[in-house]
Amino acid sequence: MTQAILFTPFRIGQTELVNRIVIAPMCQYSAENGCMTDWHMIHLGQLALSGAALLTIEATGVTPEGRITYADVGLYSDECEAAMRRVLDGIRRWSDMPVAIQLAHAGRKASTEVPWKGGTQLPPDHPQGWQTEAPSALPHSDGESPPTALDKEGLVRVRNAFADAARRAARLGLDAVQVHAAHGYLLHQFLSPLSNRREDEYGGSLENRMRFPLEVFDAVRAAFTADRPVTVRVSGTDWAEGGWTIEETVEFAKALEARGCSAIHVSSGGVTPVQRIAVGPSYQVPLARAVKAATSMPVITVGLITDFVQAEAILSTGDADLIALARAILYDPRWPWHAAAHFGAAVKAPNQYLRSQPRQFPNLFDVRADD
Repeated sequence: MTQAILFTPFRIGQTELVNRIVIAPMCQYSAENGCMTDWHMIHLGQLALSGAALLTIEATGVTPEGRITYADVGLYSDECEAAMRRVLDGIRRWSDMPVAIQLAHAGRKASTEVPWKGGTQLPPDHPQGWQTEAPSALPHSDGESPPTALDKEGLVRVRNAFADAARRAARLGLDAVQVHAAHGYLLHQFLSPLSNRREDEYGGSLENRMRFPLEVFDAVRAAFTADRPVTVRVSGTDWAEGGWTIEETVEFAKALEARGCSAIHVSSGGVTPVQRIAVGPSYQVPLARAVKAATSMPVITVGLITDFVQAEAILSTGDADLIALARAILYDPRWPWHAAAHFGAAVKAPNQYLRSQPRQFPNLFDVRADD
């Protein structure tokens, strides 16, 4: 049988990946004052034993005000850093899977309730809410509290916060940083004309709207470990009239590549509640395909990729280099094992689980002599 591309090695910068399956960042809304808890040890720990190639920590606020909810993870204080170190130490004791982190600022989509309690925005005077900030004083949805438009000092403060978080990530020995510029959060809000109505050098033209996200990328790249990747997650389109387009995404990707971006993760939507998304299997793959055709850096695709053959087809047609799993791997934390069994490939499993290998797949587990 020809080896499945899904289980061939890949490299992002100098970071070696054992296969093409990466675990996307997924918010857990289970932190306390920005600090990781035992839930994160359980959640990230099980995913670190999944056989994927890379694990990405959820959207992590670079400031308290940059968190989506009051229960989000942050990396803006010594306490946050210490709590994350405890979790990482636990994971690394049992798994050698590389771990990345997504650094984020939610902008006008911050100060919300956790999803299972409704997910609505909490006003600034709510005990667990705060005043949001954004490129322009435009609320995300009608009836929400408008954000404060960031002034020049605010832009410097946020940019420095991203850099400070990247330095903390470097101290923690994280293998990569992903800058979150998607899903309607702050950096995406600068990119989209639906949320950016500024009249200074950070608004108006495409060049101006890209300016602050590129400044943030440069600051993070300069602050993080020089030989480790810094990647970016983008929304390929707003799925709304007058919004951010795939053509603009391609130009943004080219600008990022010129600045040393190691890879780009192409998602979509999130900046407006009036978006109209034709959701279906692989619905975001055409967006990744467009970026891959215009750049030479690795491209990651995501979005309703649940089937093994589906994932392999995306790679075999050259639409993307890596497959990101999110909800699919929450539902099935052994998805990479099952995919490897389907294709006759092998994955690394912890010694404690080796006896679970099914008899019909005698070569499923990659048992190495040095383990």
